[in-house]
Amino acid sequence: MVRNRPDLKVITAEAGAGPRPASRRKTRATSTPAGATQRIVESITEAIVARRLMPGTKLSEQRLADIFKVSRTLVRQALNQLSRDRLVTLEPARGAFVAMPSIEEAHEVFEARRMIEAAMVKRLCSTVTAMQVAELRAHLKAEEAAVARTDVPGRTRLLGDFHIVLAQKLGNQVLVQLLGDLLSRSSLISLMYQSSHSAEASLAEHVAIVDALEKRDARAAVRLAEDHLEHVERNLRLDPRSSDLAQILAAE
Repeated sequence: MVRNRPDLKVITAEAGAGPRPASRRKTRATSTPAGATQRIVESITEAIVARRLMPGTKLSEQRLADIFKVSRTLVRQALNQLSRDRLVTLEPARGAFVAMPSIEEAHEVFEARRMIEAAMVKRLCSTVTAMQVAELRAHLKAEEAAVARTDVPGRTRLLGDFHIVLAQKLGNQVLVQLLGDLLSRSSLISLMYQSSHSAEASLAEHVAIVDALEKRDARAAVRLAEDHLEHVERNLRLDPRSSDLAQILAAE
């Protein structure tokens, strides 16, 4: 049984204001039922990525309906979609909660990312253009500025978006969407298992990846991408905690 779940904090309709993660930028209207449902999905997803919604938070259908001024039917559709994306857990007779990924799931998510992103940068080394490298450098400048001014939400979004921007350079929208979903799940994992990988370290590793791409050094780019994700995973507190009461109390 999951304990100590916080109640849903207010996620206003403006929760998605400002630049959105690249994987979630949409142009569809929100005046239709499908558009309204997508707006809820995007807002909750972005709140998770920006670390405003914590794992285990209860997502009350009525509260969300009031916030977004829609019917509970549309809220239910959005929660079902988020459940399929593994960002929300639906529990019979209890309702919806922000997902609490297991340690095993955390390892699997990072393993999947390493496989996908290693192949992605290898391919990108053979196709990247000077203009695309310049665009990546501009993104790195934005990351650096956010890190320097200790803009935690901004740097969190930008550091995650770096991986999406890489995928976008290949022009494969399925890859962009897939990686966006994995990044959202990674954000939940980082929240739940308290990542200690610093923003400065991530920025430096991103710079090294772009340097390798610019040189079209596929071997180095793949190694750097894999090392980066291994560092992020290694800095998560994924050590299984003891459930033995005597051992826990003895530790005091």
